[in-house]
Amino acid sequence: MSKKTTLRLAALASALALGGCVTPGGGTISTGTAPTAATGAAGGGTSVNANPSLERCDAPLGTLAVDDGRGKEWYASFGAATKITTIEPLIRLAVQQSNCFVITSIGNNRTESKMSAITDKQRNSGEFRAGSKQQKGQRVAADYYMEPSIIIDNDATGQLAAGVGGLFGNVGTLIGGAMQSKASVVTLSMFDIRSGVQISISEGNSTATNFGAAMGAFGGGVGGGLGGFSRSPEGKATVAAFMDAYNNMVISLRNYKAQEVKGGLGRGGQLKVGK
Repeated sequence: MSKKTTLRLAALASALALGGCVTPGGGTISTGTAPTAATGAAGGGTSVNANPSLERCDAPLGTLAVDDGRGKEWYASFGAATKITTIEPLIRLAVQQSNCFVITSIGNNRTESKMSAITDKQRNSGEFRAGSKQQKGQRVAADYYMEPSIIIDNDATGQLAAGVGGLFGNVGTLIGGAMQSKASVVTLSMFDIRSGVQISISEGNSTATNFGAAMGAFGGGVGGGLGGFSRSPEGKATVAAFMDAYNNMVISLRNYKAQEVKGGLGRGGQLKVGK
């Protein structure tokens, strides 16, 4: 590879690294060099290294059950195409970091099943110490139920790859051709469990490009720093899209006002039919 080509390739790598690999549609979530838009940790109401773009609440609005997606029509095809095993933990991470809701185990059937089995064993086996406080009445009920859905998970337009070729000539054309962009559009729906009424719904979207795979095709250390971005652009785009949707939801919930129906909810409504 010529020195000129190497320099142009290095310039391209720098440009892509600065640009990041995920572009959210709402413009509210950034990833920088993080693997996904959900970062850091949460412990109670404390968060560590959370995405600085994540919307937050001064105090929790209630307890929340988050659906794990298993059994939904999109789950199997999404997992087969992306090799992503789950998205729910990252949603839970963002929700707890935001301090808008207290997360319960309800909603994840696998976790709930295991916890119920442990509780049953500790309560009924007779093998655990007295005073272990395993009597009934310890569990916390969920006030709200959050349902994630993936609406679109497909190839993006490829405009970025074309632009790379136009900007950097033959080298850019080769790299642009190796790029793979994926776009995701998702929704988050939240229901009041006791009434079954939908409280909020939001949309989020994002596009991710596997810069690392394209750069790695040329060998050497030029693309080494971007190699992590080459894995599952669909997954990165989907996580960023859900963070985008959650941010939108939090903003709307800050200004929440219950919908009122004259005569009361579920009592016939105002759209009457003729006799």
